[in-house]
Amino acid sequence: MRGSRVALSVTVKGAASLHLVSGVALLRPEESVFAAMLDGWRDQQVARNLSMLTIAARLRVIRAFADHAGGYPWQWLPQMVDEWSADLRSVRGLRRSTLRGYQEAVRLFCDYLTDPAYDWPAECQQRFGSHPVQVCHEWNTAVHVQEGEADPAKRAFTIAELQALFDYADEQVTRIRGAGRKGWLPAFRDATLLKIAYGYGLRRTETRMLDVADFGTNPYAAEFGEFGVCHVRHGKATKGSPPKRRSVLTVWPWTAEMLDQWTAEVRPLLANDGNPALWPSERADRIGLQQINSRLSTYRDALGLGPGLDFHSLRRSYVTHLIEAGWDPLFVQQQVGHEHSSTTAIYTCVSSDFRTRTLRRALDQTLHHALRPTGEIS
Repeated sequence: MRGSRVALSVTVKGAASLHLVSGVALLRPEESVFAAMLDGWRDQQVARNLSMLTIAARLRVIRAFADHAGGYPWQWLPQMVDEWSADLRSVRGLRRSTLRGYQEAVRLFCDYLTDPAYDWPAECQQRFGSHPVQVCHEWNTAVHVQEGEADPAKRAFTIAELQALFDYADEQVTRIRGAGRKGWLPAFRDATLLKIAYGYGLRRTETRMLDVADFGTNPYAAEFGEFGVCHVRHGKATKGSPPKRRSVLTVWPWTAEMLDQWTAEVRPLLANDGNPALWPSERADRIGLQQINSRLSTYRDALGLGPGLDFHSLRRSYVTHLIEAGWDPLFVQQQVGHEHSSTTAIYTCVSSDFRTRTLRRALDQTLHHALRPTGEIS
């Protein structure tokens, strides 16, 4: 029976026996064991096929919590989570969702350490006379009480704001090119990028990772030519899954026209031969996320628009404007790749004008039926 337990421990990814040699004295035992715990947890998450970026972020959180607690996992107490959370909220001003994510990382790490399958409780008890416990409980951690927790300042662009943004972006291209400066190419790229992100309701990474080959014809909408469908290959992934793919149908003619102009006339002046990226950079094969953020922020601030309008607001605007225009909600949900209609509803920021028109139409219909002569067939 003892031999079967050892065999099980060795086969479990992240087990203590895979990271520490039993019976060997360590030069700095506390530091070495903590480092082995982090390595083991990393391996366990890799085995679950989680994103390396997610794993790295969680490891940073655990190290930060250990520094704040001033101790190692076998010394942690729930009160330390209380103090750490208070510091994150009151001093660092973290958002509720971010704080909950940090607490979740600590909870998952403690779940891993306290699971007998990984042998960390026994290892710590033998070496330090103590063992890790779960320090995150429902009474000292944030609860996810509602589906939408975005900053209330975040919203969609109105049609007027969106038009002002696009006009301003075009003006910068004209101004830079008129001054004889070569920066007009990146400015043209960014102006087109913003419009295409809105035109397909794309997230930031989805937009950045588009290649020229990610567009195709739609046999049911031949008027869009080679740009009837946008094949998104880097959609938001679920935990343990690769990026989610989806196809987004072109709905506005101007989208195809701009893509045709960009790919045929302007992009060849900026991209190196063999570069597949739709949005090449002057210094790299593909534009960076920071460049995208910076350009939108600069234009937004120049127009005097609020900070609640960010790149994701283009996606919110896409959903909102389609719904306002009368498009079927299920179609819109499938276009943006939401699994649940309730998620799409969170993105929908219909204007007061749309609500007023809807109310007026309903009242007019009610009045029409009320004034209809008795016995008239509708």
